[in-house]
Amino acid sequence: MALPIPRFHEDARAGQLYLERAAEVAQEARRYAEAHRIRPAREDRVRVAAFGIDVQVAFCTPGASLFVPGAVEDTQRALRWLYANLDRVSELVFSLDTHRAFQIFHPSWWQDAGGMPPPPLTPITSADIRDGRWRPTRHPEESLAYCERLESSGRYILTIWPFHALLGGLSHPLVPAVYEASLFHTLVRDTQTWFELKGEHPLTENYSVLSPEVTEVRGQKVGAFNTALFDRLMSFDRVYVFGQARSHCVLSTLMDLRQHIEKTDPSKMGRIFILEDAMSSVPAPPLEPLPPSLDFPRVADAAFRELQQAGMRVVKTTEPLDV
Repeated sequence: MALPIPRFHEDARAGQLYLERAAEVAQEARRYAEAHRIRPAREDRVRVAAFGIDVQVAFCTPGASLFVPGAVEDTQRALRWLYANLDRVSELVFSLDTHRAFQIFHPSWWQDAGGMPPPPLTPITSADIRDGRWRPTRHPEESLAYCERLESSGRYILTIWPFHALLGGLSHPLVPAVYEASLFHTLVRDTQTWFELKGEHPLTENYSVLSPEVTEVRGQKVGAFNTALFDRLMSFDRVYVFGQARSHCVLSTLMDLRQHIEKTDPSKMGRIFILEDAMSSVPAPPLEPLPPSLDFPRVADAAFRELQQAGMRVVKTTEPLDV
């Protein structure tokens, strides 16, 4: 049976910025756990993780520089699902996209012949760099090598994003309503939330929580597969995935999960449950002609079909969590 929504939660707050109400959440957690006789997560017979990818202000709050259309409604559905199944979700795992001003995908890294930075959603290819259309403001040889390596992967080309998820800024933390849910779950289930930071290295993009897009540039290691997080996720009987954006960080993470599950134990592929109505894609940029690799919704649709064919399960937040 689904649990009720706690007294402090309001759907309308899912898209709002406000200070977390820790004292109020804690008081409700004590009442709620006793009223519904909820046992600590360590006693769960079937261990379930809820894996929220980049459910941050930067992507989920209207007005943020990389707000994903549909993210507020995704967050509302994810929170309703979490509260309804609080007694069966053993642990929350959240990634936090974490950036600084000078990173290879930010405008400050590039300039044209006139010294102007590229506007957001500008694609920059290795050919653009060789032809002088765009010049790196730092690390020129590494920047060219990065674009070459990224293009050779066949997954993306370098896209310039607006400044977002800047460490220390207001766009970096979890959406306040999600943080309150995290704190509530921690106190009701007597278990800590797992937070995973990603994306600080200036010379690589880090869409996936598990691995950057490029791990080596001109002999310099710029990232590696996150074995510790992968092992933790695979220790659960089920992992429910939600967050933003479906076309980028969620998709790249799921692709990494698929690849490493296939390498280690393919029988675990069915442990991954994709909450399809709790994530949205970045819209395609208004380019004509539109490069196929930048048609983000189309790329995501095709990739998600492959993930499902590989054995991952696609479900909705309204479906019962029977464990």
